[in-house]
Amino acid sequence: MKRYLLFVVWVCLCGNIWAQLLQDRIADYVRSSSLLKTSEVGVAVYDLTSDTLIYGYQDKKLYRPASIEKIITSVTALAQLGIDYTFATRVAYTGTILADSTLQGDLYVIGGFDSEFTEQDMKSFARQIHAAGINKIEGHLVGDVSMMDDVYWGTGWAWDDTPESFQPYLSPLMLNRGCVNVVVSPSQAKAAPKVTVSPASDYYTIENKAVSYCTDAGNLCITRDWLNHSNVITISGNVSKRASKLLNMYSSKDFFMSTFRFVLQEEGISVSSFSFGECPSHAQNICSLNRSLIPILERALKKSDNLAAESIFYHLGMIDSDSLHIGFKDAQNAVYRFMNEEIGYDSDNYKIVDGSGVSMYNYISPDLLLAYLKYIYGRPDLFKVFYNALPIAGIDGTLSGRMKKGLACKNVHAKTGTVTGVCSLAGYVKTKKGKMLAFVIINQNILNGKSARKFQDALCEILAQ
Repeated sequence: MKRYLLFVVWVCLCGNIWAQLLQDRIADYVRSSSLLKTSEVGVAVYDLTSDTLIYGYQDKKLYRPASIEKIITSVTALAQLGIDYTFATRVAYTGTILADSTLQGDLYVIGGFDSEFTEQDMKSFARQIHAAGINKIEGHLVGDVSMMDDVYWGTGWAWDDTPESFQPYLSPLMLNRGCVNVVVSPSQAKAAPKVTVSPASDYYTIENKAVSYCTDAGNLCITRDWLNHSNVITISGNVSKRASKLLNMYSSKDFFMSTFRFVLQEEGISVSSFSFGECPSHAQNICSLNRSLIPILERALKKSDNLAAESIFYHLGMIDSDSLHIGFKDAQNAVYRFMNEEIGYDSDNYKIVDGSGVSMYNYISPDLLLAYLKYIYGRPDLFKVFYNALPIAGIDGTLSGRMKKGLACKNVHAKTGTVTGVCSLAGYVKTKKGKMLAFVIINQNILNGKSARKFQDALCEILAQ
């Protein structure tokens, strides 16, 4: 018995010594960093294997999180919506389908904010409508976007991030992520280059002012007059090699409906116009698409996709809302309720206004985010999905080009975050002895993201050792 007690004491002492040595190494590294002469950092490290806090530095302070806020959105969704949750888009009609294949009534497409809805999905809908015996719509093609309010940007988003693809206009009806892919290829010297845009649609027009192999024409520019909500895609400058760019369209719901009408006509279904309205309860279903939460969550985490995160965020808002049109407040309340009741933190001490971390108004602490990492780790059924969806150092996602060697390589599973002035990283790393650590690093007031990433990568290597 005495030998057993001595063994237990010895194990505990070794564990305490290891924790103290790691704590000292982290503290020395943080104190000696020249980066902190002009910026701030909050750090939290937790030993999940031993259920012990290893290190905290300014971990109770509030910081803008950037995209590591997607961890809060994802953990809340896995716990509240469940891994079997789906995002539904469906087509229904009112009226009567006549013997000559004319629909005497309206055709509705009801949006469920499926951020992964593609051109192929839309073509599949058109084929199924045709198969239902409809070749002509005498009424209207109607888009039902009643799931959400009409605010198409998140609270506190930067207005000048448009027309970039990472900030599309939010809508329950999203096609190709609210964007078009513009591909420009050179032709003969001094001639106009070849331009292709997908998905094909009559919603936009192309103004090709570019010149092939003509350096005097200046740098290639692919854009649209976003200040005036124009969807004229303008290409100018010199084209000496194939180039492409994703542009968002104004607005996503109109882009969806205009393209849907175009696709229906390509399928041989005559329709003259589209409008927006709510689908009556007595409408008869034709077809539907139910998208699993998992691929949307994986895109949100692996690729740090803002649209996917916002889609999940708004679906959280549907849990307890009595509103016909979900707004950010409904989603915010769902996140706060989970924070209070399940995470055990007072939401009055933090501010979360979107699901992606893009907003300038978000404020959290490393300590709070660490609590989410601990919570999901304690739910093995959900943790496996979450852990696999995180970027892996040196392998994939937003960490594919970082930590490509050393013990951190292929080891760190973590979410990155970057907006102007902020660079953050949060996730998990295994030590050489097999311990699982959760960590949060938020660098604030950063002018050079490269220096912050270098700081974070080096700290992850220390944790891995």
